[in-house]
Amino acid sequence: MAHSLVVPEKSQFQHIIRLLNTNVDGKQKIVFALTAIKGVGRRYSTMVCKKADVHLEKRAGEMSSEELERIVTIIQNPLEYKIPTWFINRQKDITTGKYSHLVGNGVDNALREDLERMKKIRLHRGLRHAWGHTVRGQHTKTTGRHGRTVGVSKKKNPNSHNGHDDPPSPIGNIRFGRDGD
Repeated sequence: MAHSLVVPEKSQFQHIIRLLNTNVDGKQKIVFALTAIKGVGRRYSTMVCKKADVHLEKRAGEMSSEELERIVTIIQNPLEYKIPTWFINRQKDITTGKYSHLVGNGVDNALREDLERMKKIRLHRGLRHAWGHTVRGQHTKTTGRHGRTVGVSKKKNPNSHNGHDDPPSPIGNIRFGRDGD
């Protein structure tokens, strides 16, 4: 049974909150509202809310600005708040060697840089990405054909009329003088 959202009058309820360059729905509970931010899932948002001492049943629009600031700082600096290293999404970065949690556009930028690095050093994974093939060892003989061009494309000869000696019909695809075709 769905319950309707009851907002007390004269409250500071915000229907849309801007966090980390993302619009967050204020009507959702804070744990699920934070998952709108790219790089933040349900488990990570639950851990962040627990570290920030925020009630998990609270709606995102009911949060005070101090609570939201605490949540943002924990999301950006998880290791300072004793979130384990296996919980973050960028472990031992290949260029810097540091552990960090990427959110928002940082996730896309890191993925693009990783793919470019793999293509540049001619890594097998990078080549498969560049060619548009499957990367993780899937079979490709029969599956994954949707959206790809399949078959042989034959160059048409402008002097040939559908491979027959008859001139093209002005009516369409009708050939005259042939009975057994």
